[in-house]
Amino acid sequence: MQHTDTSPQAEVLPSEQGWTEVIAPHAPWWDLRLGELWRYRDLILLFVWRDFVSVYKQTILGPLWHIIQPLTTTVVFVVVFGNIAGLSTDGQPAFLFYMAGVTIWNYFAGCLNRTSSTFVDNAAIFGKVYFPRMAVPLANVISGLLAFGIQLGVFLCLYAFFALRGEALQPNWWLLTLPYLVLMMALLGLGLGILISSLTTKYRDLTQLVGFGVQLLMYATPVIYPMSSLSPRWQQVMAFNPIAPIVEAFRYAFLGTGVFNASMLFYNAVVTVVILLLSLVLFNRVERNFMDTV
Repeated sequence: MQHTDTSPQAEVLPSEQGWTEVIAPHAPWWDLRLGELWRYRDLILLFVWRDFVSVYKQTILGPLWHIIQPLTTTVVFVVVFGNIAGLSTDGQPAFLFYMAGVTIWNYFAGCLNRTSSTFVDNAAIFGKVYFPRMAVPLANVISGLLAFGIQLGVFLCLYAFFALRGEALQPNWWLLTLPYLVLMMALLGLGLGILISSLTTKYRDLTQLVGFGVQLLMYATPVIYPMSSLSPRWQQVMAFNPIAPIVEAFRYAFLGTGVFNASMLFYNAVVTVVILLLSLVLFNRVERNFMDTV
């Protein structure tokens, strides 16, 4: 007669079963699990390559659009705002002045536009397999950095051309802050983007307003005009825009003209950190049940 053991069995831990990953709900709102991003770094790199290639995969000119787009935008700005409207360029060559603003602004606008639709655009992937949701917006920021590198290279070529022509360009030591400026622009675009993406899971109207809002924000930022062309009162108002110090500092580093001081960058850093932390907390809360609303 076979004996059946009815004694209580010891609980088998996941590690004893051979599992390497245990997915469980996490309650604390401050648990952002940022360490997971490093463990999924290979996946992030795949997303970076996907984002960079997919945009121009079935186009005729391909990555050349990274060069054509800023050059075309700069030409339009020179004609409309430089020649027709007669806006000041701080005594610098108009083409170089507008190209500097377009280069740094395009990176911010790209980060914001791509990350603002993270949940909506990737709902199908999020519903099938687990990985840190923050990997997608982070990959958007990194892939945008590749495009920024190309456009910065074009700007540097133009900069060298105007310097050889004898233009009164005044590069200075603030060029050393270029990595910091790019980092702040990336974090600000990431923070605002994931903030909007978290809200769009419930309020879809925001997706229609993002593109329009980014265009309005550009006109509220010294991209097509220098802050020095504004009255002192409006310069104080403009200083509350956290993007303005980055654009002004970028131009000042290369051209040596503009309204810029270190306190403006400090203000930008504080605002950027606050926005990023608030956005991460909101993103962390929304990702738990966003599939029920998307």
